[in-house]
Amino acid sequence: MTEYLSDKKRFCSVYKSPKKHEMYLYVDKKSGVGDLPEALAGLFGEPLHVLDMILTPEKKLARIDASKVLAEIAEKGFYLQMPPGKDDYMLELYKAPKDSLHG
Repeated sequence: MTEYLSDKKRFCSVYKSPKKHEMYLYVDKKSGVGDLPEALAGLFGEPLHVLDMILTPEKKLARIDASKVLAEIAEKGFYLQMPPGKDDYMLELYKAPKDSLHG
């Protein structure tokens, strides 16, 4: 059987956070989420399994370069994908409209 663990290729599991929308955790499938730092586990909550995949530097990911994910897993044992930041123009949509009474 082929071993999918190297600097170039890794068999990963992806988990989502039940506490924070669009927060994901990438880990080596073999290691799992059992050895996460306590502070991260508290912030992330009980990980919900999303998918497993073979991750290579060439793999297209939505928000991050796959080689960065591979490097962080090799170094720290995980990669934490934070929710995207809100664009300033989106914040304008939530402001109350100005009128003659509210300036």
